[in-house]
Amino acid sequence: MISETQVTGEASWVFASSFSEVHSKSIFERDRRDWLVIPDAIAAYIYETVNKMSPKVGQFLVDAAQTPAVVVTRNFLIRETTKLSILAEQLMEKIKNLWYTRVLGY
Repeated sequence: MISETQVTGEASWVFASSFSEVHSKSIFERDRRDWLVIPDAIAAYIYETVNKMSPKVGQFLVDAAQTPAVVVTRNFLIRETTKLSILAEQLMEKIKNLWYTRVLGY
């Protein structure tokens, strides 16, 4: 028989493991393409707070975070923001190149 504490502990590990990069990387790190670190950090803090107050609600959040709709939506957002980040970086490089060659004459 599995106790509620074991299930909650395992569920919290699964939920929190998807946010492990949140605590190890700076939000303001230069050249950072993963814009979803901010929403992930917010979700991780909300989960930690809720789980301390009510493990049952924490378990509900774990289950909700792993539903196909949430996973597919999150993966889509990751792909699209990565594409936008790359395009923004390329645009900034072109602007910088034009600035140095046309304006400053380097």
